[in-house]
Amino acid sequence: MTSMEATYRKSSAAGATGIALLLALYDTLAGDLRRAADAERHNRLEQRCKELNHALVVIGYLEDRLDHGNGGELAGQLTALYKSLRRRVLLAQARRSPELLEAAMAEVLKVREALQNVELRPEASAAPTPAPAPRFSSPIDGASDLEARRSVSWSA
Repeated sequence: MTSMEATYRKSSAAGATGIALLLALYDTLAGDLRRAADAERHNRLEQRCKELNHALVVIGYLEDRLDHGNGGELAGQLTALYKSLRRRVLLAQARRSPELLEAAMAEVLKVREALQNVELRPEASAAPTPAPAPRFSSPIDGASDLEARRSVSWSA
């Protein structure tokens, strides 16, 4: 990341919502996995290790920030997702498999897309008539959008 990108991210984060910050972490994780896969393909082992180490830090941060008390089933599902991602990263590194890293990246991007849909949805209070809450659509189905919003609590 260039100095300009870092400055942009810092200034963007200052006014970001909790979900926007979460999206930035998922973007970071997906980028780490993509760069690690590319480094593996080009036999740049030091770069691969650097990217995967950072990916594991991001996964740990995401897992550590889950609110198990208020997050309900979604928090449990995200915990399982993060544990699965951690195992896949370690397995991909042991097998030297860029394909496993790309599969993990694809899963991260699916969850990111679902979270982005939550953020882009207009607030229920703006709607003239209440409608049933749509389901949280991702590889970790099972929690409503409201539950997803409650489980994300970030402080800057």
